[in-house]
Amino acid sequence: MSSKSAVRIGTHDGTFHCDEALACALLKLLPQYKDASIVRSRSQSVLDTCDIVVDVGGEYDPSRHRYDHHMREFQESVSTVMKRPGYDWTIKLSSAGLIYCHFGHEILRNILSDVTEDRVIDEIFKKVYDTLIKEIDGIDNGIPMYDEEPLYRIVTDLSARVSRLNPQWNSLDVNIEKQFEKAMALTLEEFLEFVQYTRNVWLPARDIVRHAVESRFEVDSSGEIIMLSQTVPWKEHLFQLEKEMNVSPSIKYTIFESDNAYRVQCMPVAQGSFVCRMFLPEAWGGLRTDALVEACGIEGAIFVHSVRFIGGHKTKDGAVTMARKALEIGRAMQCKQ
Repeated sequence: MSSKSAVRIGTHDGTFHCDEALACALLKLLPQYKDASIVRSRSQSVLDTCDIVVDVGGEYDPSRHRYDHHMREFQESVSTVMKRPGYDWTIKLSSAGLIYCHFGHEILRNILSDVTEDRVIDEIFKKVYDTLIKEIDGIDNGIPMYDEEPLYRIVTDLSARVSRLNPQWNSLDVNIEKQFEKAMALTLEEFLEFVQYTRNVWLPARDIVRHAVESRFEVDSSGEIIMLSQTVPWKEHLFQLEKEMNVSPSIKYTIFESDNAYRVQCMPVAQGSFVCRMFLPEAWGGLRTDALVEACGIEGAIFVHSVRFIGGHKTKDGAVTMARKALEIGRAMQCKQ
């Protein structure tokens, strides 16, 4: 893996892993390392000639551009490296996480040259870390996802796909340097997909949810029901926006269009939870059309799931009526309890 460039990125030779493949690929997104050669060696004398070293060398010193994470005393995380509010992840960093922490904002500004707001770059940085880099950090450092043994294992994650690019025990005449180049290309493609998804899909959805929160009192005087102008992923954004905007009382129901009808969905108590802040009324659970209309007294009601986390109505106004009545019944139940 050679280049005429005098700039050299050092990493270890032998079996490669997802974290240093991505770390090297990320660095080459920067002007100062764009044409750098990748030097794979464990020889300290060779590494000493490199301008930047990742995942090897036994040293973490950003002032000298040394980014290894294998030392016994190394316990750096996003929280300790960034030292900024909102950067609260505590998982130990791999070389990918280290490079992302130190260079990620600059990398994102280069990729998204038309984005001028630091706030937007910050949001993208955090989302990409939380959805991609954190996974790589956790896998490389052997941090378990669960307290107990999982019922099955995921073998198609990015780290596993990079691992399979290594020469196998019975393979013949495989050029490991070429395979490392493939690993860099694979991790870079994945990283860029996450960046573009965050910028083009995730962030615009946040604006729609924010508008819905700001307009909540136009939907109902309680402020506990929101109406999405478009159907977008909303739960994660809503949790964050409630904190940022000090929303009180908390949102109970979200209304959105789906399949030429309208849904009333309950807000869960936490991200990923199946427990809702206020379920739809028990008397409505599992009913459809005529039976549901008879139970709720709202013409045009279509269904309520048996678990009561979501229901549907033919019209927007009808969905609002369902949400308002559910809120009224839910409050009455809370008062009795």
